[in-house]
This record gives sequence, C-alpha cells and structure tokens, in this order.
Amino acid sequence: MDLMEYEAKELFTAHGVPGLPGFTADEPESARAAAEQIGATVVVKAQVKTGGRGKAGGVKLAETPDEAQEKAGAILGLDIKGHVVHRLLVTQATDIAEEYYVSFLLDRANRTFLAMASAEGGMEIEQLAVERPEALAKVPVDAIRGVDERKAREIVEQADFAAVAPPAVVDQVVVVLQRLWDVFVAEDATLVEVNPLVRTPDDAVLAIDGKVSLDENASFRHPGHEAFVDKSADDPLEREAKEKDLNYVKLDGEVGIIGNGAGLVMSTLDVVAYAGEEFGGVRPANFLDIGGGASAQVMANGLEIILSDPAVRSVFVNVFGGITACDAVANGIIAAIEMLKARGETIDKPLVVRLDGNNAREGRRILDETEHDIVELVDTMDDAARRAAELAAQGA
Repeated sequence: MDLMEYEAKELFTAHGVPGLPGFTADEPESARAAAEQIGATVVVKAQVKTGGRGKAGGVKLAETPDEAQEKAGAILGLDIKGHVVHRLLVTQATDIAEEYYVSFLLDRANRTFLAMASAEGGMEIEQLAVERPEALAKVPVDAIRGVDERKAREIVEQADFAAVAPPAVVDQVVVVLQRLWDVFVAEDATLVEVNPLVRTPDDAVLAIDGKVSLDENASFRHPGHEAFVDKSADDPLEREAKEKDLNYVKLDGEVGIIGNGAGLVMSTLDVVAYAGEEFGGVRPANFLDIGGGASAQVMANGLEIILSDPAVRSVFVNVFGGITACDAVANGIIAAIEMLKARGETIDKPLVVRLDGNNAREGRRILDETEHDIVELVDTMDDAARRAAELAAQGA
C-alpha cells in the first residue's frame, strides 16, 4: 500500500525523523486556515500517489494566507498523470542550501534489503541512476543487523556526503538514516524514501518530502494502518469484491473472467486477449480467482461483481476441477444464477463455460440438462476464449 506524502510524514514524525509543520486541506478555505496557523511562507502540495507533481503544477509557494487559498484552488481538481487531486498538504516553507536523497527498500532480486543514498537529491532518482550511476550509493543491509550508527556511517561514506557537507551535517544524516530504518522495520514497509532530504542554511537536516510503501501482508500487525487506506481512490468494483473476500482486479476490457487458481486465470487472460484480436481487439475485463472452493455463494458473488461492470459484454467461466469437482462447480453456477435472479438481478450477458478435470463430464451434463439460455458449454479453453470474445464483439 502506497501512502500519500502527508501520511508518510506522520510515520516519520512518530519515529523522530525531523521535518516541518504542516496540515492537510480538502478545500481552499482550509488551506488558508492552515497557512494562518503556520504563520509563515508555506508550500501548497498536491497529495497524489505519483511523482512529477512539481512539473505538473501541483506544488506552489504561497507567501500569505490569501495566496495559499488561491494556489489551493488552482491545484485541487488538477489531473496529475491520471490522478485527480482531492487533498493538499500545506507545510512551512524553508530555505534550502543542499538537497540529498536517502531510501531503504526491499531488494527482491537479491533477497535482501538495500539502502540507497546520494548527495545529489531533488531530481528524479531514476534519472540520476541512469545519467550518473556513480553518484548513487547502493548498500545492502542485513535483515538481522539492521542499520545502527556504524552501518549508517558506511552508507553516508559510500554516498560521499563528506564531500559536500560539514561533519555536523553528516552526523545528522547518520541519525536520520537510523530513524528511517526504524520506520522501515517498525511499520513493515517495503520502501521508505526521502527526496529531498535537505540541509538548511543554518545546517539543519530536514525530510522535506517522503514516500512510504507498506507491506499489506503485515497489516494484521498494524490495525492503525487501516486509516491510511484511501477508499475514495479504490475502484468501486474492487472495493466491493474485497468486502466479499474475492481475489479480483478490474481491467479495461469486455470479457469477464472467472477461474479457479491464479495460474489458470492468468493463462485465461492471455488466451482471451489473443482470441480477441480477431474480433476488433476485445480484451479481458478483469482477473477473478475464486480459488478451490467454488461454492454457489462464491460463484454468485463473483458473477454479481462481473455482471455489474457495464463494460462486460460476455463472461468466460474457466474451471479445471481438482479438489473441487466440476459437478460441484456446475451446481454452483446454476445456484448462482438462481440466487442472482432471486435478488432481482438482470442476467442478460452470455456465460461461456469450460469445465475440465475432476468430474468434468458430470458437470457438463448438469449444465446441459438445466438448459439455461445464457449458458453455453465449450469443450476446450482456446475455443471457449474465442467464443467469449466473439459474443463480446457481438454485444458491442
């Protein structure tokens, strides 16, 4: 889960990372009130989960409360790389003598943690890594030993902070690195980044911007992290599916996909996309893995989510019977259709069903004898994908 800047700074403050006072605002008047409370020149910053805010006009300096209100009005509603600004951070401005970059992240490729640091912050780190890779230190961090003072000094030495900063500033960066590591470990983060970490003219070191990604697999250890979930930014279908414990991801296509097993569903996405090229570029509308327990309720919940997507024109149910036999899946499909009808749902989108594996013949017999107008059985995965794509194209 990626956090907004203001949320990342809340965690920084809780772990003693030095920063500047700030307040969130959802409307121009709130930005004015925040500027009045700060009582100094402020920076009005768009709160979106993407970079490049400054270049897009999402970060503006305001010298007075009136100006803060004006700048807030200009930023709210702004589209920054597909992210619409609904919230602002109004924070105290500061003079900057130098900008640095520091971060900790999970290095999946090398199965370790990694510290990255540079005495040249402020620019996009990806650009720096390409143009001047020697300016970006990359230091592996042992998960058991972590980052103590000795390790923090190793990081700043490899990043050559001493070449641009006096010893007192280097010492502060060492402390900041240790506290950022505390954030990384204590909050179960996969990324903690400060860009820029600044040195002020009076040699104070402050985290001016922050980025944090939390490991959602560890959310059971952090009930407080629930407050960071931005429900307004979630796709409503994904939010509804999550509430029903469905493994669902919304995609931009026309063929709804239901399968049992993540690998099978991923393969289904591929064959539908390939088959869809024949029919004007029809594509999968979602990823939905119902897992091994394809009960009637699970199937009904899955169908309800998919059928409520206005972009869906056909549904492909692709099941390989294993622990859950195909006859149980077939009964689940029939029961799901009846349950949806009982709820008053209109089912007018065709369902292409392919059953294979354990008790597949019995499952097909059950669906054949039920004779639902919307259900069409197809023997193979490729043929079923082609038929689902064809029906979606016809429903355009």
